[in-house]
Amino acid sequence: MSLLIRNGTLVFPQGLNKADLRVEHGKIAALGLNLPAGGSRVLDVEGKLVFPGFIDPHTHFAGIDRLADDFTSGTRAALAGGTTTLLDFATQCKGNPLSHALERWHAFADGNCSCHYGFHMAVTDWNDAVKAELPAMTAAGVTSYKIYFAYDALRLSDAAAYEVVKAVAAEGGVVSAHCENGDLVNAGIAAQKAMGRLSPDAHPLSRADTVEEEAVTRWLAIGELLGVPVNIVHLSARRALRAVQTARARGQTCYVETCPQYLLLTRAKYRLPGFEGAKYVCSPPLRAEEDCAALWAALLGGEIDTVGTDHCSFHFHGAKELGLKDFSSIPNGLPGVETRPVLLYTYGVAPGLITPSQMARVLAENPARLYGMYPQKGVLAVGSDADLVIWDRNYTSSISATRQVQQVDYTPYEGVKTVGRADTVLLRGEVVVSEGRIVAERRGRYVRRGRPWFWR
Repeated sequence: MSLLIRNGTLVFPQGLNKADLRVEHGKIAALGLNLPAGGSRVLDVEGKLVFPGFIDPHTHFAGIDRLADDFTSGTRAALAGGTTTLLDFATQCKGNPLSHALERWHAFADGNCSCHYGFHMAVTDWNDAVKAELPAMTAAGVTSYKIYFAYDALRLSDAAAYEVVKAVAAEGGVVSAHCENGDLVNAGIAAQKAMGRLSPDAHPLSRADTVEEEAVTRWLAIGELLGVPVNIVHLSARRALRAVQTARARGQTCYVETCPQYLLLTRAKYRLPGFEGAKYVCSPPLRAEEDCAALWAALLGGEIDTVGTDHCSFHFHGAKELGLKDFSSIPNGLPGVETRPVLLYTYGVAPGLITPSQMARVLAENPARLYGMYPQKGVLAVGSDADLVIWDRNYTSSISATRQVQQVDYTPYEGVKTVGRADTVLLRGEVVVSEGRIVAERRGRYVRRGRPWFWR
């Protein structure tokens, strides 16, 4: 049976439009005023916004010790917040082929996901055999990759990063980078320990904004040398942002992701009493208020392309506490897959800083374009998948670990008052969230992705 969503305010790239939307066979079949009901079930959403399903392009649900959330709990949490598709990082183990990582991540995710899912391929070991696997990855629907400039077990040399970008571009894909200088991070950690600074407030001192800026500049240089667009994930600092702005001013095409924690939280969190600051240890670390302001200005100006979460959740008790005596042993990562949309709406849309269309652009349209899913996803258009979020803009609440769907035992946004919520969520035309509660689980499908939009 088809579904007619009546009286909604549809969120399009160019603005809002009061109209009806019909769903048939998992697709958007019609858009317009006063569409006839016919044999459709009617859902009246008067006063609510209708967004394309949100896409989280940056999660970690597997392959890391002591994670609190896996694909089962993490995708339920994503769905509850209005995220209908997410992309996780299938991470190559050194010495193993990419196919091994892809098989592992399918084993983790297939049959367990409550929202749609796909994988980036994180390359940690580059050689001719790995390069020869790229066509098979494309055939499997993996068209995006990631490299690391930090973490000794993960990072590549500049020369290897250059070769990855070159090979992936020839295949029609896109490469992202974690931009921190690993050598300088190691030196910074050692320097803090040498001074006897072992508490969480040493974490941001060990990974200064200059460390991120240097790696961003180096990554942009690789992209410029090859004439290939590159992507920067979880950009946190105004100095790194200025490096992007400089590159763009000279004509370079590059893409930037930031995360809610870098828009809303500051390094003051690391100075909380006791060991509370450990809850906020992530990399790059939280920055100063001036950095938050610079990122908001970039978001408003269209200089931030996507807002992901970098959801990587560890329980405070039993996991973060591993670093009680040494900040460098605190697992790096924050939870956030459930709260990203409501935080962006509360702090961006509700006070009028950004429009609903701008919110849809960074949470849905741009991720779909960059990662080879547009216009199947990311837009309200006839023929697109009926992954939809019906947003109640008048709902008010607050964030609490006791009420969250995420399995982790805390939230970095405890007590934050929020405006709006994902009232109803559809996955390929099926209602899976109703009145803010999950009513259908494990409906997610693997998304085979094509080329990024800029290669088409």
